[in-house]
Amino acid sequence: MFSFFRLVKRLTVLPRWVIVLIDLTVLVTSAILAFSLRFNFNQQEMLRHHVDVGVTTLAFSGLLASLLTKSYSGIVRYTGIDDTIRILYTSLLTIGVSMLANLIYYYNAGLNLIPYSVILIFFFVSFLFLVYYRLFVKSVFAYVRGDLSKRLSAAIFGAGQIGMLAKQALDADTDRKSKVVAFFEDDDKKAGKAISGVPIYNSDELARRIDQLDISELIIAVRNLSTERKNEIVEVCISKKVMVRIVPSLDKWVKGEFRAGQIKQINIEDLLGRDSIQLDNGNLESAIKGKVICVTGASGSIGSELARQLLNYQPKKLVLIDQAESPLYELERELMEVRTSCRISFHLVDITNQERMRGIFRDYSLEWVFHAAAYKHVPVMEGNPAEAVSCNILGTKLLADLSVEFRVKKFVMVSTDKAVNPTSIMGCSKRIAEIYVQSLNNHLAIRGGHSTSFVTTRFGNVLGSSGSVIPIFKKQIENGGPITVTHPEVTRYFMTIPEACRLVLEAGAMGQGGEIYIFDMGKSVKISDLAKKMILLSGLEIGKDIDIVFTGLREGEKLYEELLSTHENTIPTHHQKILKAQVQEYEYTEINSMLGLLQELVNDSNELKMVTLMKEIVPEYKSNYSKFEILDRS
Repeated sequence: MFSFFRLVKRLTVLPRWVIVLIDLTVLVTSAILAFSLRFNFNQQEMLRHHVDVGVTTLAFSGLLASLLTKSYSGIVRYTGIDDTIRILYTSLLTIGVSMLANLIYYYNAGLNLIPYSVILIFFFVSFLFLVYYRLFVKSVFAYVRGDLSKRLSAAIFGAGQIGMLAKQALDADTDRKSKVVAFFEDDDKKAGKAISGVPIYNSDELARRIDQLDISELIIAVRNLSTERKNEIVEVCISKKVMVRIVPSLDKWVKGEFRAGQIKQINIEDLLGRDSIQLDNGNLESAIKGKVICVTGASGSIGSELARQLLNYQPKKLVLIDQAESPLYELERELMEVRTSCRISFHLVDITNQERMRGIFRDYSLEWVFHAAAYKHVPVMEGNPAEAVSCNILGTKLLADLSVEFRVKKFVMVSTDKAVNPTSIMGCSKRIAEIYVQSLNNHLAIRGGHSTSFVTTRFGNVLGSSGSVIPIFKKQIENGGPITVTHPEVTRYFMTIPEACRLVLEAGAMGQGGEIYIFDMGKSVKISDLAKKMILLSGLEIGKDIDIVFTGLREGEKLYEELLSTHENTIPTHHQKILKAQVQEYEYTEINSMLGLLQELVNDSNELKMVTLMKEIVPEYKSNYSKFEILDRS
């Protein structure tokens, strides 16, 4: 017996000729049984109706049908619905061939070769036998390779359709070392029942049952589980040192089918992201469809996602601009595979290059500009203030002025929460860009006859963007640590890239000009807690497998971010996630004159004078952990 089990464990795929021989044996057995049932096991009657000829004919017909439909080609231990349908086709073709043989014999001999009742019985018997023996072999493989291999206990959260599919996928995957022993459900009506013999427990029992059933893995298989509930489940599992995995959304299933290999380990983005945002797609489509749209910083995290989402609203042309060669090339390769009637052009150019930018505005007759190009890394800009001024301020001014000159309909600027009560060169540069864009809009409105509306959007950190904390932590964990956190109390707001871009589009469509919109970022997250959770989700122990090291705040960094300054308030909009900031407004002539001075100081490379002027434009700008703190004291 044990030698048989060892043989099955070593066996990978049964040879096709073996399957053909087994199928032929099943066909012969089914034919004999069909005759026996038809004639009540009366051997004399069976012989009188030529049972030997009938069995041979039916077996030969089945073999021919099997060869034509290739029903033998499926891997038996992976038998599924597709294989069952193929066997059904084979059985139908078998009775077709048998009846054809019957007709030919009848027209030549005047007698039926096989009673039609026998053929009908044979159809049902052979179909059931062919399917069931495959399922039996599948069960043997699953048992020998599963239970005898001491599979680990797994549980599924969600006893709905996706939960059942997850169990079926796990049962079919003999390479996985886990066996489903329980379902958990928030729905009290399902608790106490079972699916395929596996009990369903109320989710309130999760912690207790993990210990009782020795569960080592929990798979979340609920389609629209809220982020808050997801976090609650993960917290319980982390406390019990249980690995948490999640079934991907339906749109990520391979060719619409689900396999066990698609179950992925839950990551921090799944726990920080929020419930899906509902957009006014009709309004967006009417605003963007058929338009010529430009995106600056197009190969960055925000710019590239904006480009992807814009294609859903059928613009006439999409003009994508970036100065980073390799990322722009990768974006071009990606978007060229998208089926769309939109014409997409890619331009490798710095937004501060006046002649090149003027040529693009002139040649494409742009109607919308989404301005996402910016230098964003706080410590880097603290050491290179001239670049922050040149790109973030003067580059924005150039694009805004060209938009007015070439009568662009709408200019949407992507800003940051670091522009609020700035403590860094980067944050202040983005605030000055906000000020210029808003003052230009108001100046044109007073003057009358202008065609360009300027809208600003302001939000915090986005999950997974290049250089952001989460990819850095992931890499540090992969390398065995330590994880470096600047300060134990530092907090940040987080938003997913698709979520941020959807809100940028919505805010751009609703804006009439001069607004600064801020996004509902939810609750701020303590970075040290984020690092701890990422370590635990990786199955590691803090202090044992990997350490957390506090390195101190870097130049220009804050302990916490703000979405509004002390002098700003908000008013609601029709979208609950978007608020309109009531900010201090500036005179265009004054701010335009100061930007002219900044241009001269950039060219003179006088950093102290340049930063002094920035502090004069934005009085609330107070340097933090920076060499420019001396200017605040003086």
